[in-house]
Amino acid sequence: MPARLPRSHHYHVYVVALADQVWNEAKFRKCNPGYQLGQPFVYVGMTGLDPDLRFDKHKAGIQHNGYVLKYGLRLLPGLYEKYNPMPYKAAQALEIELGIRLRSVGYGVWQA
Repeated sequence: MPARLPRSHHYHVYVVALADQVWNEAKFRKCNPGYQLGQPFVYVGMTGLDPDLRFDKHKAGIQHNGYVLKYGLRLLPGLYEKYNPMPYKAAQALEIELGIRLRSVGYGVWQA
């Protein structure tokens, strides 16, 4: 029987694919000076909810990020599933680190 995680380990990082049209947003472009043509555009977040539920809330306009509401396409679990779940402070740190890692390989990244 697998070991049970402590209750505090219910936080998740998640990554949402954004439509290419997000590049038309000046604020997004300004935050991604190292973007490499052809790489994906993504939103990186953290949540105490299941990432699928959190994505649905973004798309419904509930506690949403504007870029995810307007340009969000789908979750990219291959970029985050291996890390989840985790404690709150670990999720906070990993959200930042994951954004930095993705930018370092040329992704266009938005974080709240």
